[in-house]
Amino acid sequence: MALQRLVLVTGPSGAGRTTAIRALEDLSFEAIDNLPLSLLPRLLEGPPTGRPLAVGVDVRTRDFSVAAFLETLDMLATRSDVHTELLYLDCGPHVLLRRFSETRRRHPMAPAESPSQGVERELDLLAPIRARADRLVDTSELTLHDLRQELAESFLPEGTARLPVSVMSFSYKRGVPRGADMVFDCRFLRNPYWEPSLRALDGRTAAVAAYVEADERFAPFVERVTDLCALLLPAYRDEGKSHLAIAFGCTGGQHRSVMMSEHLARGLAAAGWQVSIRHRELDRVAVTSATSGSGKAT
Repeated sequence: MALQRLVLVTGPSGAGRTTAIRALEDLSFEAIDNLPLSLLPRLLEGPPTGRPLAVGVDVRTRDFSVAAFLETLDMLATRSDVHTELLYLDCGPHVLLRRFSETRRRHPMAPAESPSQGVERELDLLAPIRARADRLVDTSELTLHDLRQELAESFLPEGTARLPVSVMSFSYKRGVPRGADMVFDCRFLRNPYWEPSLRALDGRTAAVAAYVEADERFAPFVERVTDLCALLLPAYRDEGKSHLAIAFGCTGGQHRSVMMSEHLARGLAAAGWQVSIRHRELDRVAVTSATSGSGKAT
């Protein structure tokens, strides 16, 4: 039977729970914050989704109590279909007080009093939960980057790349995609558009790929792009970047940029990176055709 991995994330207010939830989401967890404990059994109904779950719970969660939380842990421990881990983000009281002072937020356990009273009450309240933690991370001296890095090392499956990469093609006529981190111009490569037999095809076909690969500049271009990615992707990953977008552009976004996107995506996937691919102009044409079609077979 496949196990559903579940990470419960909790800790005192200001210790970094929200950052931890977002970091786990970037690691391909399905992340849900502030889920009422009474709804957790329903969330786990049915077969495993194939993705690990990260659920954030703290004193602001509806129906929260220490007793209910500990009962939930005991219940989960009896289930053979769920592997539960309790991640407790700890922090020194002086650091928590400083963080609340810097943000000028009210403490949830002392909305009409000083933050110091709320910090003290919450730490005392959560002590029994802290004692049950499978993984305790003290964030007192951690930066946001440090915390994300530590969680990546603790919760990412071994051998999995920590940086999701999206590769896309586009047409310069419609502009460079917003949010692209690395952009490569393919318009110097020979253009299949001027070959009548290839004009109606796109860069995913073998004929177009062969035509572009026959350009003497193709091989050195691919080699340099691949080497650059091999250098930069691990560096971006180690710096805690949550996602990297690589874009290839050509005149129409149909042939050369599509072919290069497919080529690089295959290479990155073979190297172990988590890769998604999108062809902006081809997707746009497909949507337009679907919404304006007559319904006749073509």
